[in-house]
Amino acid sequence: MNMQNDSSAEALGEGSRSTPPLMVSRVNSVLVLIGWLLLCFGAAWFGASFPPGAWYASLNKPSWNPPNWVFGPVWTALYTMMAVSAWLVWRNRGFVKNALPLGSFLVQLILNALWSWLFFGLQNPALAFAEIVLLWLAIGATLLLFGRRSPLAAWLLAPYLVWVSFAAALNFTLWRLNSG
Repeated sequence: MNMQNDSSAEALGEGSRSTPPLMVSRVNSVLVLIGWLLLCFGAAWFGASFPPGAWYASLNKPSWNPPNWVFGPVWTALYTMMAVSAWLVWRNRGFVKNALPLGSFLVQLILNALWSWLFFGLQNPALAFAEIVLLWLAIGATLLLFGRRSPLAAWLLAPYLVWVSFAAALNFTLWRLNSG
């Protein structure tokens, strides 16, 4: 037995029976994916803390306003795709070498969570619209940055950008229909 390898394993706290590097890598990868999922659904939880309620029900809405039951399944799918997208970028080169794209992802995620507070919490469609424009730009930047690291990661964000485009149009329409 090579003493140098045995010492290295003990220094890592693995004893003489070391876990194969591939297994450690897979476990680490799965844990990071779970972390991204928790982060994305943490943003969802924060947004859900500000439900539509009676104020939203009383607003004049356009004929193309989706029924309330649509939002839950759509956002569940989008948050899952967002987490997988971030994980794919992380998996490509880690956190340090992906600081800019993953930082951009975190910025858009914060903006995403804040929109519900502005629109439903503060009941301020005008401010929420200004913020959703920033969110749209942040998602676009993130999509472009992710595309340089993983085309699949960028494609996973595309439905999110489309949905936020629709949400921005709806936000703007609700603001205009109910201002004054």
